[in-house]
Amino acid sequence: MHSQRITVLGECVADAFTDPLHPADSDGTGLTLRVMPGGGPANTAVALARLGTPARFLGRLSNDVFGTLFRDRLTASGVDLTGCVAASEPSTLAVADVDAHGHASYAFHAEGTADWQWTAEELAAAPLDGTVCLHTGSLALVREPGGRRVEEFLASVRERATVCVDPNVRPLLVPPAAYRERLGRWCALADVLRVSEDDLARLLPGTAPEEACDRWHAAGARLVVVTLGGRGALASLDGARVTVPALPTEVADTVGAGDSFTAGLLHALAGLGRLGGRLDGLTLDETAASCAYAALVAARTCAVPGADPPWAADLPAPPRPSR
Repeated sequence: MHSQRITVLGECVADAFTDPLHPADSDGTGLTLRVMPGGGPANTAVALARLGTPARFLGRLSNDVFGTLFRDRLTASGVDLTGCVAASEPSTLAVADVDAHGHASYAFHAEGTADWQWTAEELAAAPLDGTVCLHTGSLALVREPGGRRVEEFLASVRERATVCVDPNVRPLLVPPAAYRERLGRWCALADVLRVSEDDLARLLPGTAPEEACDRWHAAGARLVVVTLGGRGALASLDGARVTVPALPTEVADTVGAGDSFTAGLLHALAGLGRLGGRLDGLTLDETAASCAYAALVAARTCAVPGADPPWAADLPAPPRPSR
């Protein structure tokens, strides 16, 4: 374990999956749901802690049954919850439909839930001691009323820490146009931007990944990584590019794969001593090695059902600084 703390800000979501093995009643008219703790930022915090990075989660956790589920999962993985807000609003629920290829689509129950109600006072009180990187994105950065406040928080945190953003576009909850309108501001605040191939198609329809990287560099992001599913990932550091292959994997499902990739990338960059500022000194070779490690973490997550990222003991060591 290294001593560089990464703080993750965002939502927890209760992911409900239909459970075909346990019908609700004998006549088949009911439906049993199996609820798993999820949410992109929470998944990333869990993966970071399991990899051995000191990880702190800043979330608004409800006092309902799902909030207890979230706390238990984060704590069991070693995530520091001292920055979380005890919220009176209910938790966010997503009902997932997983297709034959393991890809999940979601129906969200998210109106008035705890995750989007950040106040300026809550964010000002968030502990950031020892933090070399703040990772955020997903719905907490774009849903109101909290989204604008999180943006303002990033601007203040940027003075002391590297900023990583994963837009994680959710078109069922927020129109892609809302992400497009704000992505330029996020790039101006972010040092690292991680987007999936699906995100790219929604943010810049018809745009090649290389061209998208150049546009986002021009807006301010130094390192842009586009994950391409089974085709690996494209990383662009100030316009210098490298492609990293995906690892051959028997996919159980892809739930949490992108979140695990982001965690693997940040864990590797922290181990190289590149976090804490504007990615000073980061080389393309180090970027490639960090993305290869991230691809391994994502592959291991895809190999098991749900967002269940691997532990450090089950993985080879991440890249180390050359002496």
